Amino acid sequence: MNDRTAAPYGAPLAPAFFDRDPAIVARALLGAVLRSSAGGVVTSGIITETEAYLGPHDPACHAVAGRTPRTWHLFGPPGTAYVYFIYGMHWCVNAVTREDGFGSAALIRAIAPLEGIDTMRLRRPKARTDRTLSDGPGKLCAALGITRVHDGASLQHGEITLHAGAPVADAEVSVTPRIGISKATDWPLRFVRR
Repeated sequence: MNDRTAAPYGAPLAPAFFDRDPAIVARALLGAVLRSSAGGVVTSGIITETEAYLGPHDPACHAVAGRTPRTWHLFGPPGTAYVYFIYGMHWCVNAVTREDGFGSAALIRAIAPLEGIDTMRLRRPKARTDRTLSDGPGKLCAALGITRVHDGASLQHGEITLHAGAPVADAEVSVTPRIGISKATDWPLRFVRR
């Protein structure tokens, strides 16, 4: 995309968008755009998969541990990035939902690359296709350069932002149990654009 081309997405999503039930936010994020300017290069993608983590009463949500140094920003205001490290090798990015202090979020699990694909390829040299550059939470963070430095950042301004995109019809969405967790594995809180 050159400077003369209008961005294929709208303005950053306002905090009020995130100040709702995490399942509603996770579903509404399908079709939105996750944009990063980490490293001074713009990369972005259309969100194709999310999961909702409901708060302290959800055994799979990090909020069950309370507010710790690791989970501090999970309890932040709506529209905050909650970025954490898993398996000693991958970053994951979430959008904090509901009111400040509650502790719920929508995990962004996958994006379809949109901007900065050459940079994504450099950051993810083992990806075999453009689709596999960012088809998992750790992969998309690597492709977009998202790390711990983004934990607690506003998703309305700064290096990582979430933007309005094209709405996705219910007929194009599958709702399944969350994956990659060991508790509350049957809760239907994963939203996938087909």
